[in-house]
Amino acid sequence: QVQLVESGGGLVQAGAPLRLSCVISGNFFTINFMGWYRQAPGKQRELVAAFTSGGSTNYADSVKGRFTISRDNAKNTVYLQMNSLKPEDTAVYYCAAELVVFGTKTKYWGQGTQVTVSS
Repeated sequence: QVQLVESGGGLVQAGAPLRLSCVISGNFFTINFMGWYRQAPGKQRELVAAFTSGGSTNYADSVKGRFTISRDNAKNTVYLQMNSLKPEDTAVYYCAAELVVFGTKTKYWGQGTQVTVSS
């Protein structure tokens, strides 16, 4: 049973930092993709930051220079350091990972963690 568990969300003031964590647990062979998405009320879910299978990183234009994705492979954990937060960053943030389980690639999602940035 694969699980992705996020933590670190909360209510902060504009300009403050926040770090999200996502622990991936369960039986799987490899991790092809790890990333963070977010969904604000009334909007579609969007990719915020991700590691590709080649190890490179992708960021949404709106967070470049403010957010940093990192990982600890030994702990199967991916982080999202968010600096200089803005009210428009308010959303539910989801961790996602594409894992190879018994030879099959499957995308898994965390339950989401709320980030609220007050002005």
